[in-house]
Amino acid sequence: MCVLVLLPPGWLFLTTGDRLRSTAEVPRTEVAVVFGAGLREGRPSRYLAHRLDTAAELYRRGRIKVVLVTGDNSRASYDEPDAMRAYLTRHGVPDERIVSDYAGFDTWDSCARAHRVFGVDRAVLISQAFHIRRAVALCESAGVTAYGVGVEDRHDLTWYYGATRELFAAGKAAVDAVFRPDPHFLGPREKGVTQALARAK
Repeated sequence: MCVLVLLPPGWLFLTTGDRLRSTAEVPRTEVAVVFGAGLREGRPSRYLAHRLDTAAELYRRGRIKVVLVTGDNSRASYDEPDAMRAYLTRHGVPDERIVSDYAGFDTWDSCARAHRVFGVDRAVLISQAFHIRRAVALCESAGVTAYGVGVEDRHDLTWYYGATRELFAAGKAAVDAVFRPDPHFLGPREKGVTQALARAK
């Protein structure tokens, strides 16, 4: 049982080690993907704000051109992508360089939709350090050549919860990587990323 439990985290560790970068080392890439991480009273949680701060920094430094924000908007009263967009614009990223994915309900859905709906083939992924390996592995399986930037945060109760959760989420990630299911909502191809990149030239 212990071996079976540890196999998926081991797979993530072994397959993504050469894909992790700091903000100073990440290669210039046209698109960054920022994964949702919860809202507090309609605004990004502290963890999500740190992800967005990293995306804004990469944009200001010319390392990326467009930011795809992907998160949960499954009900009218909860809209991660719009909250993420508003935060980025307040921190210097032009609105026309931000594209919203409103059906990024989990990491696999976000990766699969980035490739199949938004046409992203290569991206910098931004998330907390405890989640970034899973994001990279899943996006690679979904068809996105990915580099991951892991945002560091203080090791509080939320951090330990997230790190522990990853041990169990790794098992689902392995299943998703093997079977590559359709996301909950696929929908038609969208031109948002292509149009944003065209405006960036």
